[in-house]
Amino acid sequence: MPKVIATCISEKKGTVKKPVPSIELRVKHGIVGDAHAGDWHRQVSLLGTESVDKMRAKFPDLPPGVFAENILTEGLTLYELPIGTRLRVGGTLLEVTQIGKECHADCEIRQKTGDCVMPREGVFTIVLEEGEIRAGDDVEVLA
Repeated sequence: MPKVIATCISEKKGTVKKPVPSIELRVKHGIVGDAHAGDWHRQVSLLGTESVDKMRAKFPDLPPGVFAENILTEGLTLYELPIGTRLRVGGTLLEVTQIGKECHADCEIRQKTGDCVMPREGVFTIVLEEGEIRAGDDVEVLA
């Protein structure tokens, strides 16, 4: 079963996120304490470790959160999920609202690595059921 590898937050937009032991999600808000929280369609970002691995060939020591993902997963090709897909992650329920995004021109990630996989393979969601997520939690794709 797909799993959460890491949970990450940042206090400022356009910066790398720092791993934290767990994240608390709220409906119509997103992640408590994260710069991207708010009542909009990109409350929580997810990226697969498989996507990060594409960059690790060039930069082997990339830590969780370097591409500004809130949740780093393993075992699921996230960017192939259709918009509207629901994901049970830990005790929460998320809905995919966007695949990829336009990258900030002054993005700290792109400055450090020369590239960023989030604009191509990152997944953005809204929170439908609040709760807590931590590394090791299962990720289930709901029909």
